[in-house]
Amino acid sequence: MATLVSEAGYRSDEPIVVGMRQGGTPPVLLAHGLSSTGGPVTAATLAYAASLSKQMTAACAALLAQRGVLDMESALSRWLPRLPAWAGTIRLRHLVHHTAALPADSEIDAIITGDDRTTPGIIQALARFPALDHRPGTEHVYSNAGYVCLAAVVERAADMPLPDFAQHHLFVPLAMADSRYWPGPDPTPPGAAPLARLHPAPLSLGDGGVWTTLRDLLRWGQALNADELGVSGLMQTPGRLDDGTPIDYAWGIGVRSHAGHRVYRHGGGWTGLRALHARVPDLDLSVALLAIDDHTERRVPLLDSLLDEVTGLHLPSKDGQA
Repeated sequence: MATLVSEAGYRSDEPIVVGMRQGGTPPVLLAHGLSSTGGPVTAATLAYAASLSKQMTAACAALLAQRGVLDMESALSRWLPRLPAWAGTIRLRHLVHHTAALPADSEIDAIITGDDRTTPGIIQALARFPALDHRPGTEHVYSNAGYVCLAAVVERAADMPLPDFAQHHLFVPLAMADSRYWPGPDPTPPGAAPLARLHPAPLSLGDGGVWTTLRDLLRWGQALNADELGVSGLMQTPGRLDDGTPIDYAWGIGVRSHAGHRVYRHGGGWTGLRALHARVPDLDLSVALLAIDDHTERRVPLLDSLLDEVTGLHLPSKDGQA
């Protein structure tokens, strides 16, 4: 692992933690460098998960859908009636799979009042768009605002704040003791590794908002591989456009393949942070990395090389076959 991290271009003094785990075996971990507070980066360092949060938001929605509380065919307008009439054409499944045709993130950011990158601020900005540029369900376009809306829907359906719902139904049951959604008002939760001073993490929930550790991310991957929440099958189901065209995005996770194995992966990024998480369910494998003070895309070739290394070992699959 140390060799692959170095070959990806990470110096030994750069703050990064990388880990992988198969089944119940102890994780393989590598960590080096210091956070901006001077502390060593470890598997227990609390860091911003950025868009890795989307799969946790999707898991909350999936739990409610499975229980019949949330109809994914219901219109967004049912849950967020203050949005314009176009919300009546968006189904919740459109939000999950990034096919809702919402305005681009850059357009929303341009009209957010001040630096109000909170859930209310983003939804208020959406309310200022009189129409959508195209019909929902016709294109797959990645949208942070869609997951902010999905999180707001989860809160209304569950009748409790998203941080509380996730704590009760995700983090506590899965023994992810260090993970939480953080709505502020401070830019970081207590004890966390702060991001760049001029670019604090946004306080919107759903698209981001989760602070976690590499140790918890590996636990999350193993829990989904083992279907401990009972919703992995649903979450791993790729989306489709309304005309039936398949897309390679499921519930908060991308659907890929590597060396003949199905891989579910997603990245997360903000100024001064890069994160990546991947699962290979048929190998019961979970891989994650958190690079603090990173502005590059070295994480992608690093993950690919880690997967190359592991799949080349011919590890036994869940059914015991090599």
